[in-house]
Amino acid sequence: MAIVESARLGVLLERDRLLDGLRTAFADAGAGRGRLLFVGGEAGVGKTTATRVFFEGADHDAVGLWGGCDPLVTPPPLGPFLEVVAGAPPAVTAAVDGDAGAHGIATALLDAGQPGLPLLLVLEDVHWADEATLDVLRVLGRRVGGTPTLVIATYRDDQLERDHPLRVLLGDLATSDGVRRLKVEPLSLAAVARLAEGREVDPASLHRLTAGNPFYVTEVLAAGGDDVPATVRDAVLARVARLGPHATAVVEAVSIAPPSLEAGSILAVVGEASESIDECLASGVLRADDFGIAFRHELARVAVEESISPARRLALHRSLLLALIDSPRADVARVAHHAEQAADPEAVLRFAPAAAAEAARVGAYREAAAQYARALRFADDLAPGDRADLLEGRSRACYLADDQTEAIEVIREAIRCRQEQGAPLEEARALTELTDYLWCRGYNGEANEAVFRASQLAAGLPERREHAYVSHIQALEALGHGDLDASLEHAQRALDVAQRFHDATIAGHARVTIAGIVAHRDLERGIDLLEEAVESARRQGEHEVAARGLNGLVYRGIEWGRHDLVERHIGEAIEYCTEHTQDLWRINVLAVAARWALERGRWDDAVGYADAVLADPRESPWTHHEALCVLALVRTRRGDPGAREALADAAAVGVPREEEFAHMDLAAARAEVAWYELAVDDVDAATAAMLSAELEDPKAVARLRFWRRLARLDGAAPADGAGPYALCLAGRWQEAAEEWTASSYPYEAALALSQTIDVDALRQAHGECLRLGARPLATIVARKLRESGARDVPRGPRAATRANEADLTPRELDVLRLVASGLRNAEIAERLYLSPRTVDHHVSALLRKLGARTRGEAVAAAARLALLEDR
Repeated sequence: MAIVESARLGVLLERDRLLDGLRTAFADAGAGRGRLLFVGGEAGVGKTTATRVFFEGADHDAVGLWGGCDPLVTPPPLGPFLEVVAGAPPAVTAAVDGDAGAHGIATALLDAGQPGLPLLLVLEDVHWADEATLDVLRVLGRRVGGTPTLVIATYRDDQLERDHPLRVLLGDLATSDGVRRLKVEPLSLAAVARLAEGREVDPASLHRLTAGNPFYVTEVLAAGGDDVPATVRDAVLARVARLGPHATAVVEAVSIAPPSLEAGSILAVVGEASESIDECLASGVLRADDFGIAFRHELARVAVEESISPARRLALHRSLLLALIDSPRADVARVAHHAEQAADPEAVLRFAPAAAAEAARVGAYREAAAQYARALRFADDLAPGDRADLLEGRSRACYLADDQTEAIEVIREAIRCRQEQGAPLEEARALTELTDYLWCRGYNGEANEAVFRASQLAAGLPERREHAYVSHIQALEALGHGDLDASLEHAQRALDVAQRFHDATIAGHARVTIAGIVAHRDLERGIDLLEEAVESARRQGEHEVAARGLNGLVYRGIEWGRHDLVERHIGEAIEYCTEHTQDLWRINVLAVAARWALERGRWDDAVGYADAVLADPRESPWTHHEALCVLALVRTRRGDPGAREALADAAAVGVPREEEFAHMDLAAARAEVAWYELAVDDVDAATAAMLSAELEDPKAVARLRFWRRLARLDGAAPADGAGPYALCLAGRWQEAAEEWTASSYPYEAALALSQTIDVDALRQAHGECLRLGARPLATIVARKLRESGARDVPRGPRAATRANEADLTPRELDVLRLVASGLRNAEIAERLYLSPRTVDHHVSALLRKLGARTRGEAVAAAARLALLEDR
């Protein structure tokens, strides 16, 4: 599927399959089965042309909207939607102009279509999309399914490195029913030969040179005829070289203003040369669009821009900057871009912070951080207080984007500026920010020192809003030490001060903290307060507060064993954090959800949550550590490969030693993996080091000693404290199983019952293992049953896996059939809407179960067992 577009070569080739896919999706949308299509391909392959052909054919049967993302270093928030509003329904325009955020804009778009007249929205080049635009796509992908809406998002799939935000989005939406991917392939040799007909060009050589890229092909052919330029850059510049000097000036001006230069700005930049626009359009180098003059392809624009001398480029940016500053409708992000390129400090410091604030307002925190960084590059001569303002803005944006290491370094510099300024209250407030970030990284000792310093600075000074921040951080510190009375007192003071100074953000956080404290003593009252705090934060647009409150609702439910509360709020928390770009809190709740699902015996869900954490490029140490521990335990309990590798990765994350609970979880996971492998020395090594550290939590001690007892390193012995692990250590297995069952820990209950000699208890454990898919433990229990004389012990982990001799699960059978059809793991992941990591694990499991070393051997073994026959 490839498209060719050129002023001289108006030919469309090899795109029937793509257009058929678009038309089918459009028909589905018209029938109320909405779709979000991601159309990918390399730069220049013809994504836009194909989509334009489809759009123009379907536009009269739809509410048609078209917008594009700009190739700026820091794009403007909601850039393509600002372009869309010109022809959009009033509700969409109101949502975009009114800063309704991702959720509001997506809702307005989904409400814009109707059966028979669907909304058709095209967003070009979303690999350049700002964070807020990606959030709108994220919401659309999750909700488009039952609506008369077709959204087409084109992107360059050859420019998505692992941590690219669009790759994260594609992973988030991989299992959404309404989301599909289409790929535009390069031209075949036959197509290139057809285009080259009548020219003295060797088609095979041209195809080899251009790799079938339609843009390269058309530019090479348009540039010359007798000879093939060595590079496409030469082809583009050869085409520009045919223009007159005035037309060349116009082309150069357009090249420094992606994606297009407004007609009104051309005169200001190139003066009388603007009269040569028609020559540029006639040559095919430029094209006219709704907003001005643009290159036909970004690759051509870059080629021209890079050919301009530095002095000429600087002059062009300065001219364009002056034109944009005088424009009443200037986009501040675009102005900031040209201000930096023009090396104009005053303009950068005027417009970059404004662009940062605008980006943060709509949740585009990465763009906000980049704009603050842009301003800071020109801030050497600012007063310490003004520089500190920029540093604090950048630090907070980095933190909310979950770039914690950078946030810490930047806020430290801000604190130094506040000290130089001689502003103790401002320094105290900055120290509270530092404390938050340090706690997130697990540096608790240093965080407590920062709380103490902030408290000293604020003490005795006339009351200001900064006191609310200091009181709130004191409340959190007291809560961490278990002093509920002191915590409640500090949190209430924070709320009172915040309300007096009309600071909605810290007031919201104080309400969430108060509710959490109350929940420690009265769960129902605390939950009511938390829900009220979340609803208040939502109404006020305090998305971080709402996200923190939703996380709190999940924590409280888990803490009190109220799984009904967790079920009620966990999906809502993930959805809200996703829609409102609260990445820090989204990743956090996903990690918590992974552990919760593991403990409930919902192992597929646990893997899904853990994979979502690990697929995210952000760097929260505990969340990645937790996700890897969960994956290791699921693999061990199912008998799948890769458990030790996951544990090694968890250790490599480097969670600080102060996070004792995380190291405790890792030690217990290592012990469990080693126990199943009959590696007694490894059980000893995993537990002894932690036990020698004099753990303060008796339940943690009992948990480690439990694995030592199973490995026969220690005998039965009483344990401090209560709980099922303590009961196990005393040999009271069935009582422990009853406690675990009452708390909804099915695997642990089965494990406890497996240690008894009671046949009925063993049968109960075996049945639970089959239900869970816990094959290794099921095998151990089955052997004990047979040794005890029991008959008719079921074989295999569960009915679904007994359907074939290899004990493959239904999902593994699906993967096996696609392996047999020749698909790679990445293609299987797309077909089954799974993450590539999950498919890798399925393939490893089926190779092991089939006793195969290669995929070919696995397919041969499956054929012998008749596993590939239709079900």
